[in-house]
Amino acid sequence: FAAIRFFIAGFLVFPLAGNLRSYFRQVGAHWNYVLLIAFLQVVLMYSLFYTGMNRVPASLGAMVIGSGPLFIALVAHFSIPNDRMNMKTTFALLLGVVGIVFINLGRQISNKAGAGEILGVFILIGNNLVGGLYNVIVKKSQRTIAPLVLSSSSLILGGALLFLISLPIEGWQIRTFPTEFYLSLGWLSFLSAAAISIWFTLLQRPEVKLSKVNTWKFLIPVLGAVLSWILIRGESPDFFAVSGMLIVGASLLVMNHEA
Repeated sequence: FAAIRFFIAGFLVFPLAGNLRSYFRQVGAHWNYVLLIAFLQVVLMYSLFYTGMNRVPASLGAMVIGSGPLFIALVAHFSIPNDRMNMKTTFALLLGVVGIVFINLGRQISNKAGAGEILGVFILIGNNLVGGLYNVIVKKSQRTIAPLVLSSSSLILGGALLFLISLPIEGWQIRTFPTEFYLSLGWLSFLSAAAISIWFTLLQRPEVKLSKVNTWKFLIPVLGAVLSWILIRGESPDFFAVSGMLIVGASLLVMNHEA
């Protein structure tokens, strides 16, 4: 599902990436860079993500993944000279992580963490570190490839690679799925296409700092919780979730406050 989703997402961006000659000229000139981003962003990250999530409770996995901006900021701190973590950045990031913990604290977490679960946590941490690495590579790159061309080509190539890798593991099955499956596939493909294209565009802007822009990712679990309250029967806000949202909001205010 994930491989097909990214493959379709790449083709959704394709018509917006310029004329065919320019598109293939840029991909051909930077094929090794496109291949690297496709491998890190799609193949490696999502292989680690799904492998790790299958080993841990969903709430614990959400907390580890939700701490991603902190890991990205750490990688940026040691890789980008003008993106060092200072006291304000560190405090804002830690505050955001605390908010994510609070949002998920109200959910049931198993008290017995076996070896498989601990391994799952380390795999998800590896996912976060790979995310930080590919963000830094895109941010530091001086290549002239357009963001939409990079987004489209890396998604198509990454989706194809992920599909080929999954064949010997999951096998090939031809099945008929309900209409809801295709609607979900289309919607998630559109979200991937839009989000990754916007993200690459932001990262290639010189004035955008990686550590600062990544703090906005703390809003992902916040919005996810809000949508679950609206769309899923039986889901309702609790003290921990609301407290966590307020803490995340405070972390964003701290990070973006100009002294």
